[in-house]
Amino acid sequence: MRKFLLFGLMALMSGLFVACNDGKCHISGTVPENYEGKKIFLVPLFDGRAEVVDSVVIKNGKFEFTRDTLMIAKILIDYHFRLGTQPILVVVEPGEVKVRIDSVSSASGTPANDSLQAWKESKEKHDRDFMLMRKEIALLMNTDTVKANALKEKADSFHLAFKNYTRRMAANMNGNVLGDFLNGLFPRTYKRVMPDSTVVEFDADTNEPIAK
Repeated sequence: MRKFLLFGLMALMSGLFVACNDGKCHISGTVPENYEGKKIFLVPLFDGRAEVVDSVVIKNGKFEFTRDTLMIAKILIDYHFRLGTQPILVVVEPGEVKVRIDSVSSASGTPANDSLQAWKESKEKHDRDFMLMRKEIALLMNTDTVKANALKEKADSFHLAFKNYTRRMAANMNGNVLGDFLNGLFPRTYKRVMPDSTVVEFDADTNEPIAK
């Protein structure tokens, strides 16, 4: 009997090991209980064609996806019912990804998804603080432009720090899908067509023309 139980346990562990090392991305997630029976979607971020969108029905507050294509994707509930939930970006890469869909969603479990979650949390804090500064600047412009301009410099510096944080993370992940995604968010330069039809390159942080 003991040998039979040991053999069964070894077989189960072997099956789990194969599942975790089959080169596929296994996404398992939870949602609030009031979404039972609703559909949830896995949508490639840069390819929203119907034929590449995955969907499953939520059962017992859970859902699962398995994909073998390396990409960034969104997970979101059917738009008829998703009010009150936050879509989440995930990196579809080999391994086990754990997702929680709620008013503040999260994803973790693989190196890229752990990094993406850390970036998401930093971005949400940046967005909250930056928005508050922008609101205060707008109010001060009517009463004290000196303070408004000083706060604007602080806000610009705060925003630049976040952009550089994102750029550093992208550089550390150069060559993978998360690095490519982050690298595209805050390019260092941009081009503008001038009134005389010439094209001038500008520094994206200072909005000053780049001397050639």
